[in-house]
Amino acid sequence: MHKDKSETRKKVKARIRKRVRAKIWGSAERPRVFVFKSNRYIYVQAVNDENGTVLVSACTLEKALKEKVKNTKNKDACQSLGQVLAERLKEKKIERIVFDRGTYPYHGRVKTLADALRKGGLAF
Repeated sequence: MHKDKSETRKKVKARIRKRVRAKIWGSAERPRVFVFKSNRYIYVQAVNDENGTVLVSACTLEKALKEKVKNTKNKDACQSLGQVLAERLKEKKIERIVFDRGTYPYHGRVKTLADALRKGGLAF
C-alpha cells in the first residue's frame, strides 16, 4: 500500500546523483568538487576520479571555520568554506575545477559556495 518515504527518497536521490555524475568527470588537472550537506555541516571535496583519490577537502566542522562563523550551515558559512577550499586548491596549483552539486538544486547555499569558489580564482 504505502511505501516507506525514506526508501522512496533514497531512490529519487540515487537517480538524480546518477544523472548528474553521468555528465561530470574529474581528473588530476581538473578535479571534481563534490558538495555534501548534512543537517549541521557542509562538506566539500576535490576528487580525482581517474585514481579515485581526494586531493583537497574542507568542511564547516573544522575549528578555524567554526571560530569564523557562528552558524555552520548558512550562506555565510558557505562563503567562508568556498574561500578556504579555493585557497587550498591554489596551494596545489589547481586553477580549474568541475563543480558537482550532487542531488542538491543549484541555489541557496550551493550557489553561494560556487560563487565563493569563483571569487577565489577558480574557473568552472
